[in-house]
Amino acid sequence: MLNVLFTGLFTGLALIVAIGAQNAFVLRQGIRGEHVLPIVLTCLVSDLVAITAGVAGLGAVIERWPGALPVAQVIGGIYLLAFGLHAALRAWRPTGLDAGTGSRMSGRTAVLTALALTWLNPHFYLDAIVLLGTVANSFGADRWWFLTGALLASTAWFFALGYGARLLRGLFAKPTSWRVLDGGIAVVMGALGVTLLTH
Repeated sequence: MLNVLFTGLFTGLALIVAIGAQNAFVLRQGIRGEHVLPIVLTCLVSDLVAITAGVAGLGAVIERWPGALPVAQVIGGIYLLAFGLHAALRAWRPTGLDAGTGSRMSGRTAVLTALALTWLNPHFYLDAIVLLGTVANSFGADRWWFLTGALLASTAWFFALGYGARLLRGLFAKPTSWRVLDGGIAVVMGALGVTLLTH
């Protein structure tokens, strides 16, 4: 059982830790110290729902109706391009952590952004539902131990990313550091958006 749990843990980490729009958003909000807990919980609940659905067999359903994925790709690609453009504008006129409250994101907007960056990304469905669901089901009755390991990976990663980012607050008190971070986020978001729209 433990070997299946650890397999789920390391497989989950391998997929979650990859640089992407969701992680970039959690990192940025963690550095700013804005709505970290709601964002982290939103990401965790999303993973819980998707991975559990995959282990329960929803991955097989998506494989039978692949037409839903291209639609998600177009919507997700457009959203990522828009998000990347917004990050590029922030990089053009960066501010430090002491910026006024007018630049802060509301809690509702933060949660909705986290949801959009998660559920409008077709790779999320492929990774969480199809891939993890397929691997988990290969363990038969022990698949729920695999699910537990994958969810532990998700929990550890998002809390570490969201709250560990505070250690970088000193560095990001300077507008130049935000210019570099937001510029990098703009490049990542833009590249992911173009990839989704062209594939």
